[in-house]
Amino acid sequence: MTGKSFIVFLLMVSLTGCKEKKEDSYVWLPMEVTATAYNSVKSQTNEQPTITAWGDTLTLDSNSLAVSRDLIAKGLTYGTMVRIEKFPDTFLINDKMHPRWRNRIDIHMGKDRKRAMEWGRKKIKIYYAVLRDSLDASSMGASEINEK
Repeated sequence: MTGKSFIVFLLMVSLTGCKEKKEDSYVWLPMEVTATAYNSVKSQTNEQPTITAWGDTLTLDSNSLAVSRDLIAKGLTYGTMVRIEKFPDTFLINDKMHPRWRNRIDIHMGKDRKRAMEWGRKKIKIYYAVLRDSLDASSMGASEINEK
């Protein structure tokens, strides 16, 4: 193989080895909320502390969120993925809070009461997933969309 054909061969191998970056099918929208934490215990929930308001069963390590009902109307519906500052994992909304709460999320922390108490109540920024195809770009300002 000559030097020129070897370079062509390397170029072809490198081009076929490159995979196109797949575009995320979600847009992550920011929202500022008050975040608290809760545990799967009767004193904080009800007689069935591992069953959510939507009927899901929680496990100790569930990355689950309860949301105030006003946030449901804003798009944080059942099954929505949420990223929270200070947490490496993505959470799923599968519980809802008492109607008295507004602009609030409640992070499930299993039975670890100490961890929930240490979390306390904080104003934080979250990012929730919306299918890119479902967005009406003309109704949103560019500053509202975050490609996080």
